[in-house]
Amino acid sequence: MSLNIIYEDKELIVCEKPAGVPSQGDRSMAVDMISKLKTYLYEKEGMANPYIAGVHRLDRPVGGVMVFAKNKNAAADLSRQIRDHETNKRYYAIVQGMLPLTEEAVRVEDYLLQDPKTNTSKVVKQGTKDAKEAVLLYTPVRHVVIEGETCTVLDVQLLTGRHHQIRVQLGEHFGGIWGDTKYNDNFKKKRGFFKIALYSYFLSFTHPKTKKAVSFEQEPTAFPFSC
Repeated sequence: MSLNIIYEDKELIVCEKPAGVPSQGDRSMAVDMISKLKTYLYEKEGMANPYIAGVHRLDRPVGGVMVFAKNKNAAADLSRQIRDHETNKRYYAIVQGMLPLTEEAVRVEDYLLQDPKTNTSKVVKQGTKDAKEAVLLYTPVRHVVIEGETCTVLDVQLLTGRHHQIRVQLGEHFGGIWGDTKYNDNFKKKRGFFKIALYSYFLSFTHPKTKKAVSFEQEPTAFPFSC
């Protein structure tokens, strides 16, 4: 796995996480982003045990822009920004069917309940025990044809950060993201491997050292976004 470093300084590294790679170590023992970045810093700077901290995650099947801290102070500051919803994350998601294109964002509000046993979440009624509010904005931006089917690319902005939030809410309201075998009933029934059409293309936050607003953007180029 090669690294696509978008930006780096003494405080942080912004890079592209490839789809299929864990954000951090998990039970699969697959090479994860933190391990890969530590190896990168070791080879670049000769540091025996470089500090790399993940301050947010992307689901393993999802690719896109991520930021990692290179010291404890940066990690604490970035984690606080994410916890306090001071960052801006935007995604491209492809849903099946042709939705009308518009320049105005649509707000979607649900309550999600996570099931740790199955590693899934679902939409439930407000007031359900342990359910958390989930809010996002989406804008249909263009149509694409994937394997003969017309689909719609949504520009999605997260206003909350819940477990599998985009996948669950788009599954509830649009039938699911193309290629999502967990929350799209059409793909649950299919056999084979599919690349989920969800990509984190934009991330902005306040730099933990300079306190200046910074933003980073990376367009997806792999299938199915290449259609």
